[in-house]
Amino acid sequence: MNRPLATSGMVKAALLAALIAATSQLSIPQPFSAVPITLQVFFVLLAGAVLGPLYGSLSMVVYVLLGLAGLPVFANGGSGIGTLVGPTGGYLIGFILATGVIGWIVSAGKASMAQILLAMGAGIIVIYTCGVMQLSFVAKMAIGQAIIAGAGPFIVLDFAKAIVAALVAKRVIRSQAT
Repeated sequence: MNRPLATSGMVKAALLAALIAATSQLSIPQPFSAVPITLQVFFVLLAGAVLGPLYGSLSMVVYVLLGLAGLPVFANGGSGIGTLVGPTGGYLIGFILATGVIGWIVSAGKASMAQILLAMGAGIIVIYTCGVMQLSFVAKMAIGQAIIAGAGPFIVLDFAKAIVAALVAKRVIRSQAT
């Protein structure tokens, strides 16, 4: 492994982890759901696309570990194991898995806009699947109720974030290639 590339990847992973931590503090609580609206998904999608599967996932692992260590980096200033095993913890696990999936799909081809959008759509599905499953289990909701509370209100906004993230990712990927 080329040492400068590894160092560069780790620095970028740390930067994306910091951006996700910062944007988690800019949240809009929802009266109908335990899941707040944040910009986290935007940076999760971007991390997967521009960092690839390894460093993208690493950025999310760093973010989750910071929260588990007690730093208030999760939405609404949350931290600790209670958040990870609570109703919204599945989304955090989904962030790690989604960045890997996104990075794998983007790196598997020529990183066309269509491919990047497909990758981000797949990432959103991974995030929602993990999040809704845990929300259903922890909150003792039927899966349909969990989908309505934990995914329904956010789908349009998250796909809008995906489009903007794809545009940004395409430019970053293009600039990295030159």
